Amino acid sequence: MDPRRTTYQTDAQGRRTAVVLPISEYEQLLEDLHDLAVVAERRNDETIDEAELRRRLAGGGAV
Repeated sequence: MDPRRTTYQTDAQGRRTAVVLPISEYEQLLEDLHDLAVVAERRNDETIDEAELRRRLAGGGAV
């Protein structure tokens, strides 16, 4: 996040209550959040070693 392009809205006591940032940074945050969700969903998936992956790819089978 580029602090020069990020602004904060504050309340009467000066506490930050909201942030305004460039849409590109917002979109990147959403993408990162999605990636983390996918990792969490796949946490318990079966893993294979590199040799098995290469064998499956060479055979045209499912990875």
